[in-house]
Amino acid sequence: MEASLPPGCPLAEDSFTRLSSQSNVYGLAALPEELPEGAGPPSPWGPEGGGPGGLLAATLKGKVIHFRYQDLRRKLRPVARELQFTYIPVDAEIVSIDTFNKSPPKRGLVVGITFIKDSGDKASPFLNIYCDYEPGSEYNLDSIAQSCLNLELQFTPFQLYHAEIQVAGQPETVFLLSGNDPAIHLYKENEELHQFEEQPVEDLFPELKELPSNVLWLDVFNIPDSGRRLTAFGCQSGYIRVAHVDPASREVLQTWSHLQDGPISKVLVFALPAPRYTDDRPARTTSTNGTTSSCHPSYSILVTSTIELSVVYRNVLQNGLEDQLVLPASDQHDSVICALVTDVDFDREPEILLGTYGQELLCYKYVQPDGEFHLLWQRAFPSPLLSMRYVDLTCDGLCELAVVCLKGLHILQHSLTQTAQCLLERLRLKAASLAAQHNLQPPSPKSRDTDGKERPKE
Repeated sequence: MEASLPPGCPLAEDSFTRLSSQSNVYGLAALPEELPEGAGPPSPWGPEGGGPGGLLAATLKGKVIHFRYQDLRRKLRPVARELQFTYIPVDAEIVSIDTFNKSPPKRGLVVGITFIKDSGDKASPFLNIYCDYEPGSEYNLDSIAQSCLNLELQFTPFQLYHAEIQVAGQPETVFLLSGNDPAIHLYKENEELHQFEEQPVEDLFPELKELPSNVLWLDVFNIPDSGRRLTAFGCQSGYIRVAHVDPASREVLQTWSHLQDGPISKVLVFALPAPRYTDDRPARTTSTNGTTSSCHPSYSILVTSTIELSVVYRNVLQNGLEDQLVLPASDQHDSVICALVTDVDFDREPEILLGTYGQELLCYKYVQPDGEFHLLWQRAFPSPLLSMRYVDLTCDGLCELAVVCLKGLHILQHSLTQTAQCLLERLRLKAASLAAQHNLQPPSPKSRDTDGKERPKE
């Protein structure tokens, strides 16, 4: 029997894992699935020879928990266990965690953890990068946790982020770490030495030099089929910058900036459907989730603030930061701490999820006729929301919403009843569309007599 749902909310809580101490806004990372070439979709019933999947949740007191769903007696059960990452002292305070799979043709899972060690008279910050180069162990979490590159930092770390770039025509994924210098620091793999090294960030990200304040959140969006990217970041001072960049020539094509009143908690780049055409059938485009849409996407920026209303700057490539849409009542539940942009109602258009310190999850929907965002639904939690991820943890094709709150990790799942109804309705519409197309098709040449008249059906 499915759990009851709050009015309008399509998600019900499936499990809760209490953490030994609280986490923070940078403390949740999704472990990417990796499958061998030619393998089918991942299955929770047994390993396919790929990556571990699941989530890594880091706590302030130096603990890292691996959460996943696992087959126990032919039933899926949530399982959480502590991972023993080396070179993290017992008195360390974890600041941020991030993971990525190496870009093909390279293989391997990389985990990055920043922490601050209490050294008595001063605090010593570190970045640990975990990666196992032993064949067969590239995706084994327990082996990876013992293979550490320990880097002492000269600054206090904030967000640890990864982004894919092109180096000599080959894709490569790098770490980007914001600090209180204030600067963004880039760490790139040296494959010959089997380690990561810091390199000047301006060599690959010219838009990230000369920062006016500590960057609290960074987002890099590679624009599909263009060879260009949008980079956005928000600072502790309230400063926001968005840059349109040509990575091949390392040229910043356009840049826009704005100063808000309070610290920026989150900045996200996403594709927002543009208004539909009325004169002719619009071209079909591919959205970020791989489905087709009858709208041309425009790229917008979500900006959440700790003291102001959250806003969306619409179609930045055309309007810069001039076209601002407000998310109504987003400042009514204390500070907005975390945010996601994803499709939670299966209509192939993005919703905005905001997590607040006032213990509320808010969902906003962009309404085409109005050209505004409306509050679709909200859901209460027992403690403040710190971070969120929307990932498929059960390998059934439906994503779960993972929410880290002050007291632990909540996993929310879609209602199977509502999902089945949605699927049946989509199949009905598809069948009706195919039938209409068949009725509109002219009779085939074989169905006509030699005089061109249509033969009567037998």
